[in-house]
Amino acid sequence: MPQNALPVLPPVPRPPWRGLALLAAAVLLAHLALLGLAPLAVGPHPSPLAGKFTTRTIVIAPPAEEPAPPPPAAAAKPPPPKPARPPPVARPQAPAPAPEISAPAEPPGPDVTAQAPVEAGVPAEPTPEAAAAAPTEGASAAAGGSSAAGQAEAPPQRIPGSVRLAFAATGQMGTAPMQGVFGNLTWLQDGRQYDAQLSLNFLFRTIRSQHSNGVIGADGIEPTRFSDKRRNEVASHFVREQGTVVFSNNAPSVPLMPGAQDRLSVILQLGALMAGDPGRYPPGAAFAIQTVGPRDADIWIFKVEEDEKLSLQAGEFTARKLTRNPRQPFDDKVELWLAPELGYLPVRIRQTQSNGDFADLQLRSVEPMRP
Repeated sequence: MPQNALPVLPPVPRPPWRGLALLAAAVLLAHLALLGLAPLAVGPHPSPLAGKFTTRTIVIAPPAEEPAPPPPAAAAKPPPPKPARPPPVARPQAPAPAPEISAPAEPPGPDVTAQAPVEAGVPAEPTPEAAAAAPTEGASAAAGGSSAAGQAEAPPQRIPGSVRLAFAATGQMGTAPMQGVFGNLTWLQDGRQYDAQLSLNFLFRTIRSQHSNGVIGADGIEPTRFSDKRRNEVASHFVREQGTVVFSNNAPSVPLMPGAQDRLSVILQLGALMAGDPGRYPPGAAFAIQTVGPRDADIWIFKVEEDEKLSLQAGEFTARKLTRNPRQPFDDKVELWLAPELGYLPVRIRQTQSNGDFADLQLRSVEPMRP
């Protein structure tokens, strides 16, 4: 080594606490920057992020309470009770007009302005109440001679005089047409009693006959017995004192309604009503009559139709047509042509069965008879 060369000294080691102090200062500055307590850069202007993270205290107000309703006014002090009065004496009051409590004295009659007039006091569609009351009504009608419409006055009638009407008959029975058959309607009456018979004859043999007899009363024709005979005779009896109809074939009896007719007398009764007041039954009017057969009874409704001109063996007639349409599967359709020139006696009768068989009777001659 040269003499004037300085000796090389070994590096002096730095105390370890200085590095730790610097690291701690750096961490402290970082925390202060995040909390916004110290700037991140040294200079005249603070960092743009300074002041963004600040601590705020948020006070949450309690929910607003609805204002309590004002306290009710103090109730006035009730006056001292008055001495109790004795209860008033209950007076009877008239019951309220309710159908469930009190029934009308008489059933209302048919509204002739709203629907077709219905004769014989029988409703077009019998109700169970009417059927239940029918025996009483029938008995009262027979005993007191009341009209068919309850206490109302019976419609005017003109009973035809004794006469015999001869008919030519055509028709169909099964597959065979009806040929060579003649019909006769004999009507006898003396003002008190009557006897009517309608028969179909082939050559010298009667193949069918219907017979009706009874009396002529305030309500017109009132049958007592009706029979229908083909091979055997079956009959029905009008027991007016009991208000029932009894059948000879032991079928259940039925109530007898006011103005009831049988299947033969109904033809004469309709003519008597038409003759009594023709203007009362214009086209569109209707008759509803209990009609009794040899085995049963039903309400037959005849509708009045327009007049028709007929050219028959007995002459030319302008006849009023009435039609009874079937209401049940095995009902017959009945068509009547009543001639004003003959006092509304039938000049044509056509009956059609449910299977298509029919008989058409057309007038051949008119013969006055003595009762």
